[in-house]
Amino acid sequence: MKKLVFGLMLSFLATVSINAQRIAVVDIDGILESMSTYQDAQAELDKIAAQWRQDIAKEYDVIKSLYNKYQAEQVLLSEEQRKEKEDEIVEKEKMVRELQKRRFGPDGDLFNKRQELISPIQDKVFFAIEDFAADRGYDLIFDKNGSTGLLFASEEFDKTESIKKRIK
Repeated sequence: MKKLVFGLMLSFLATVSINAQRIAVVDIDGILESMSTYQDAQAELDKIAAQWRQDIAKEYDVIKSLYNKYQAEQVLLSEEQRKEKEDEIVEKEKMVRELQKRRFGPDGDLFNKRQELISPIQDKVFFAIEDFAADRGYDLIFDKNGSTGLLFASEEFDKTESIKKRIK
């Protein structure tokens, strides 16, 4: 898949270069890593994530302890008491999985915290790229690592409306 995208980008670049367009490549990761605000935000995120992982690990230790205690007492408990203890353990496991999902899931607390801390920094970088492109007359700017892809494109290259008209 990566080779296909790279091939398409090369084809696009070849087509664009025929028209003598100005193209640049930047390393977004390198830019971000060089910014102290980004490093600080990343360190804060790492600290928060580590604390949350530790909290979840403690909860799993509690579950393990409950299970071990249940195993040791199981023969002494009535059927009703065993069922009650099993339900307690299952419920505790469910709570911890929910906590884990809430903290680390796709729309979880860590994702939201990352958006809060990192997005303004990324926006600053993207605005700087747009300003650079406008000042220097670049038509296209790509991310060197390919993780972000196209970072800037001059409006004249956006053919969305033309395609929409053909579809109607």
